[in-house]
Amino acid sequence: MKKQHLHRRTFLKNTMAAGVGLTLLDTPSRLFANVKKEKVRMGLIGVGARGQGHLELCLNRADVEVVAIADPDTNWAIPGARKLIDKIYGSKKKVAEYTNGPEDFRNLLKRDDIDAVIIATPWEWHTPQAVAAMKAGKTPAVEVCGATDVAECWQLVNVSEETGVPVFAMENVSYRRDIMAVLNMVRQGLFGELIHLQGGYQHDLRKVKFNDGKQIYGGGVEFGEKGLSEAHWRTNHSVHRNGDLYPTHGLWPVANMINVNRGNRLVSLTSVATKSRGLHKYVVDNSSESHPNAKVQFNLGDIVTTLIRTSNGETIMLSHDTNSPRPYSLNFRVQGTNGLWMDDKASVYVEGKSPYDEWEKAGEAGDAGSYMGKYDHPLWKRYTKSSAGAGHGGMDWYVINSFVESIKREAPYAQDVYDLATMYAITPLSEASVAEGGSVQYIPDFTRGNWMNRKPVFALDDQY
Repeated sequence: MKKQHLHRRTFLKNTMAAGVGLTLLDTPSRLFANVKKEKVRMGLIGVGARGQGHLELCLNRADVEVVAIADPDTNWAIPGARKLIDKIYGSKKKVAEYTNGPEDFRNLLKRDDIDAVIIATPWEWHTPQAVAAMKAGKTPAVEVCGATDVAECWQLVNVSEETGVPVFAMENVSYRRDIMAVLNMVRQGLFGELIHLQGGYQHDLRKVKFNDGKQIYGGGVEFGEKGLSEAHWRTNHSVHRNGDLYPTHGLWPVANMINVNRGNRLVSLTSVATKSRGLHKYVVDNSSESHPNAKVQFNLGDIVTTLIRTSNGETIMLSHDTNSPRPYSLNFRVQGTNGLWMDDKASVYVEGKSPYDEWEKAGEAGDAGSYMGKYDHPLWKRYTKSSAGAGHGGMDWYVINSFVESIKREAPYAQDVYDLATMYAITPLSEASVAEGGSVQYIPDFTRGNWMNRKPVFALDDQY
């Protein structure tokens, strides 16, 4: 234990920590007073494609007992979840199912044998389900995106503070191996003082937004009532909204590097959007001009660019690009006074170390002679084998592990309700800015001034 504390102090020393005060949710919650510390009793709300990934990770953990699942989709989601449960639990344990419509999750929350819930549902359900969980005394882990207005963000914070129930934000890209290595570089001062960061969600989602109603990816141009899985609900956001609809993957990994909500905060943003062409073209190219969906007016601009200003003087540029043919990229760039790292080129430049005016390859985590090898984060060094095969290159395992370990240890969440509210707020503020021709929108301080004194807690050692 002594060695662990020394390791943690070493990381803290290399982190731009600010102040010593703690907010309500930085202290162990009374919620866990009766939790069986050796095992977390879990419920899952939403067991579609994303939820089944979380379900499988929970089922395979000796320190998690899956008690119940809730999902109104009895045609695809529930049968898929049941197959996973039968495969891993077999006849050893029965998992309760709540499938009687979209509100049946409330009956799951009435159970007294559940400590925590994972919420992986369509975006519009995240806030009401998280609020219901908190009021029922169950700590929720909530998937990314989900606010239609800033009032929802304040509701999450207010209910969490009123009930004393913490919220875990399930932003998985924060745990990506190269991102965590770059975080390590930042904390050890390799790039000097950070001045500019970039990130985004640049992902061709056309086969996610449209399918044939029989398979979850592609095969047709249906969405809404005729679509399956995400095409059933997600595409409608592209019809009715115009802004950065999915900012968290690009934002929060770099926000952790500059201690947002913990010594720093996001102050304002401005967003602009291109015209909308990609989704209409996809429908026509894969069907015809006479298809009913070719007449749909999609509101979401093909590329939305957002510029954020922070209290400490850094800028963050986000890019949302999901309607066009392109390779996947989160467009990361981390730049300081001594150099920078770029995701797309997997390259590093450090003044005084790199050849003048030439990029160096960042390398691979297992290569001790490379930047990625040298700065590989202790969490990944410790848990590489445990996370092998988990979703999104293993990083989904670290999200679940952080949630579970924090409950067991009665420790503050690495990404908490203030972080979730801040992430969520970017979308409605971006929509307002786009609608007003790129106007400046001010980002609320969900910590109510406590960001000045809160300490960084994200991935400070090799524990969780």
